[in-house]
Amino acid sequence: MKKAILAMSMFLFVAAANAQQDAKSTPAATPAVQDNKNAPDFKFDVEEYNFGSIKQGDKVTYDFTFANVGKEPLIITEAHGSCGCTVPQWPKEPIAKAGKGTIHVEFNSTGKMGMQDKTVTITSNAKSGSKVLHLKGNVEAPAPVKTDAPAGTETK
Repeated sequence: MKKAILAMSMFLFVAAANAQQDAKSTPAATPAVQDNKNAPDFKFDVEEYNFGSIKQGDKVTYDFTFANVGKEPLIITEAHGSCGCTVPQWPKEPIAKAGKGTIHVEFNSTGKMGMQDKTVTITSNAKSGSKVLHLKGNVEAPAPVKTDAPAGTETK
């Protein structure tokens, strides 16, 4: 009985593995917007912002500005940071042809140390596909907390 169950399990596993299709061969996997010559597209002023060195716990904000260089309205459906410490805000309304917009990003360095490269991935109907923006810099240890008591003495 155990052999029959094992054989049936193996058969189902192999059948399920062979039933998978390659995503590249599926027509639905290729967005139609790439074939559209009038499709909207991004042109960012800056795609990478270096905030330099900051102390741990500091917050950095930056506004990535862009223009729609396509002929149709640009619609941003999602923007998400690489972790919970990087929070983007994006325009929810369509950006018209030749219109401008801003992706506002805030990075909270609490709990971070050393070199950081945080990303924001933007999903839209742009013909260039998703866009990745970078915030880079160094997070240094916070300044030591000063106390009024001299070293080696206790307070009661």
